[in-house]
Amino acid sequence: MDPRRTIVETDEYYIIPEDVLPLLPEDWQESFAERVADGKAILKSVDGELDGLAKLARSFPSLISMKHAAKRLSQFKFEVDLDRLLDLDMMTTAFVVSYARLQQGGVGSGFSRKSLPDHLRAAHDQIIEFRNKRFAHTDEHESVSSMLRIDMHEENFHPQMQLSLGFYIGGANEWHELAAFIDEMFYDRLDKILKHLSSKTGRTWVMPSGPELGYGSEG
Repeated sequence: MDPRRTIVETDEYYIIPEDVLPLLPEDWQESFAERVADGKAILKSVDGELDGLAKLARSFPSLISMKHAAKRLSQFKFEVDLDRLLDLDMMTTAFVVSYARLQQGGVGSGFSRKSLPDHLRAAHDQIIEFRNKRFAHTDEHESVSSMLRIDMHEENFHPQMQLSLGFYIGGANEWHELAAFIDEMFYDRLDKILKHLSSKTGRTWVMPSGPELGYGSEG
């Protein structure tokens, strides 16, 4: 095994896999072994907290998707064009579905309606209704109507499919405020867990925030 292929160098430190330790000088091996044992003992002492952190991490994909869809909706420019309207429907679907998935994420990774400010609960209800009646199931939502029209000309019949779709151009204003609140709520959860871990272990626990991880407000 070539240790140069397994040791990773960053701007701040080297990452050395455990199977490379036997190749190092003995005094280095002892020092690293002590650090590894100390680290494992600390992690074992906070099993419960790490379980909560792992559950929260499951929200990453949905949170990032929701934020991206909300951003794309806010940038949407209206044009009387079928392709643009279908793009709007696609972005609205992405936002609604990712929001609902995030909300229903389960213990430690979801959130309840009660956790939202009173003035945003109507927007939450609207999004969930969109998800249940327009995007996830076949129940008719008030924003969608379809009709089969049959015209008869002499001896021929001409069926016509007619569809009407309602949209919020750029998404409803309350949706963006709600998305920002959810983002901050999950960031606060993460911050509390990390502070508790730091307090309990006597070691500093930090995690980058911002658009890369989906936590915290984007600049």
